[in-house]
Amino acid sequence: MSESKTGTSRREFLKNTSRIAAASALAGVAAPRLHAAEDNTLEVALVGCGGRGTGAAADALSVNQGPVKLVAMADIFEDRLSGSFKNLNDRFAAQLDVPEERRFVGFDAYKKAMDCLKPGGIAIFASPLTFRWVHFAHAVEKGLHVFMEKPLTADGPTSRRMIKLAEQADAKNLKAGVGLMSRHSRALGQLHDRIQDGEIGDIVTMRAYRMTGPIGSAFSTKWPGQPSELLWQLRRFHSFIWASGGCFNDFYIHVIDHCCWMKNAWPVKAQALGGRHYRHDPAGNLYIDQNFDSYSVEYTFADGTKLILDGRCVSGCAQFYSSYAHGTKGSAVVSKHGDCGAPSSTYNGQSPEKANMIWESQVPADQRNPYQNEWNDLVDAIRNDKPFNEVKRGVEASLVSSLGRKAAHTGQEITFDEMLNSEDEYAPGADTFAMDSPAPVRADADGKYPIPMPGIVTKTEY
Repeated sequence: MSESKTGTSRREFLKNTSRIAAASALAGVAAPRLHAAEDNTLEVALVGCGGRGTGAAADALSVNQGPVKLVAMADIFEDRLSGSFKNLNDRFAAQLDVPEERRFVGFDAYKKAMDCLKPGGIAIFASPLTFRWVHFAHAVEKGLHVFMEKPLTADGPTSRRMIKLAEQADAKNLKAGVGLMSRHSRALGQLHDRIQDGEIGDIVTMRAYRMTGPIGSAFSTKWPGQPSELLWQLRRFHSFIWASGGCFNDFYIHVIDHCCWMKNAWPVKAQALGGRHYRHDPAGNLYIDQNFDSYSVEYTFADGTKLILDGRCVSGCAQFYSSYAHGTKGSAVVSKHGDCGAPSSTYNGQSPEKANMIWESQVPADQRNPYQNEWNDLVDAIRNDKPFNEVKRGVEASLVSSLGRKAAHTGQEITFDEMLNSEDEYAPGADTFAMDSPAPVRADADGKYPIPMPGIVTKTEY
């Protein structure tokens, strides 16, 4: 089953709200030139024009606080840029000012797009995470606010780099949003407040599940020989740890993040297991990606509390996609379905039955879309100069995801500090990549890539 049928996704929100968004797209606002005198128009550059980037740009153009205009676009792949431009132009033509000379393709396209913005503009980063620190560094240098998709990092060196860049952004009073939209779910926010007020007592255990069928590009067969190995891996980024953190970071980070939010803490260590059950696709072609098909992680917090995360990408299995918190006085359904699906609810005892319910979230209709909420919150912070920098928290959520992934891939217990301070960088030199650069991992003579081997390869993941 696809993601759109197992939980609330950006694609669903875009589909369900497209007519409302189009009707409120500020069609009556005069279209200023790129450097027009009007200071109330926020200019946006989109870097990474796949589905996520296009969705984030649509959310940006649908904010409820003053005019926003898209003025530049960038991607490594021309077809993704052109497809994104058509999609956005069909819906937000009055808010697009992106002539061909401001549509940039290539590894240096991000600089060209951001250089079209005045200081105080917004850059959207939705390329694979390996470039997140590269793009953020340029934005900070240029004095730009940013919105960046999750996950942010897959290793220790880039995590430390991103935290330093976040500090530099704070020093320049730049606002930075991160696409962990659960933090902007009003239902989860209400639940968080009730948990902090002691409604279910002290949390002792949490459970998070994303057990669905295969999605995205997590499972790949052999590189066909073109385009280049680097470009092909970027097309199939979910399959490679260096490009995405693998399916673990990309798919499981939301339920991990919002459970840690309920606890107001990050785990200090993790032990885990996982495995590859199927090595060939239904046609018999060999899978060459670096992912496991299933994962189970036991995260431990400083006070001994546990978070159990189960993830699976296997067709034909029972599907579980939700999260729960168990306390000394009761329990809670954190996300009823998907990454942050309402309603959230609390219960007497440990069984989430209607007869035991204490409370269920109620959210006004205009605040039920967490993807739109995160953009409304970011733009509100920009326009009203409120503190807003989610990067450190986004890095920490990414580190916790990487912590669980590495524990499963090595078969070792890994601490948060070990993950943060590791010197293993999976894509060194990402800021120098070009069309003819070699890929960070190379196929062997049989077309295979190095894969995790728990208990055999224990110091690194592959």
